[in-house]
Amino acid sequence: MERAGSGVPCLEWPFHLPWIDAIAKLKRERGAVIMAHSYQSPEIFHGVADITGDSLALAQAAATVDSDVVVMCGVHFMAETAKILAPQRTVLIPDPEAGCSLASSITAEDVRALRARHPGAPVVTYVNTSAAVKAESDACCTSANALQVVESMGADKVIFLPDQFLGRHVASMTSVQLVLWEGRCEVHERFTAQQARHARARFDARVIAHPECPPEVLEEADFVGSTTAMGRWLERERPARVALITECSMGDNLRTRFPDIEFVKPCNLCPHMKRITLPGIFDCLRDLRHRVEIDAETSRRARAALERMLAVGRRERV
Repeated sequence: MERAGSGVPCLEWPFHLPWIDAIAKLKRERGAVIMAHSYQSPEIFHGVADITGDSLALAQAAATVDSDVVVMCGVHFMAETAKILAPQRTVLIPDPEAGCSLASSITAEDVRALRARHPGAPVVTYVNTSAAVKAESDACCTSANALQVVESMGADKVIFLPDQFLGRHVASMTSVQLVLWEGRCEVHERFTAQQARHARARFDARVIAHPECPPEVLEEADFVGSTTAMGRWLERERPARVALITECSMGDNLRTRFPDIEFVKPCNLCPHMKRITLPGIFDCLRDLRHRVEIDAETSRRARAALERMLAVGRRERV
């Protein structure tokens, strides 16, 4: 309760606490570790998770985890990534229908077609994609190292998939020609420049935005960066007020870390992340259900792309 702070209304705790206790008991019995993305609700992020962070942090943890069972509190591509990097572990996802608009925007066949149209151009794929798409890629990236991964390919032209807004942001910082796809994050694409200007004018707030937002939003921001970089920027700058232009639960989870900062709207909820609930986590641990399985060849090829991402690591400047 102390860690979650005001992110969870006090009236909800009588409902959450029995589930948290029951999950803690099951974790010990199963030898399980629970990973939670920063967009998970505070009762999950602070209440039951052992490892938390952005997509890169969770991937790095998955590559070294030594628990028998991994429960991924995030969306499906994150659970697939954990399974690819820890193939010997049992990887569970509380709700297999927790998807992602970016992951569903492109298929492996699309990647092969792009390669045919741009022969010789390497493919860098945002980690928000299916295992099948990763398997068709030369390297994966996250928003924390997209620029560095693109430039590490040593090519004049790179196919960058699937988020067009992240791709435009990377293209603005490099001389490498990027071939972009028309994918968008349904959470971040809805933000507008007017919302950013309103937060600054009405609340005297600093504005920080995720690079999946439209370019006109990024132009209004004081800082643009990944989920983790946003936290690092807040730690350095300590603004009185901040508009965190990303998924709502991230602001809820940061309030405890920065009690002296006032977080103001706008924010948008991810409907897929919110499919993960405490009862769902309990059920998947109790029954060891919703196991993530990937065929060996797809996993092998996707792992090579992910390992190139991990080799670059977190290079984002704050």
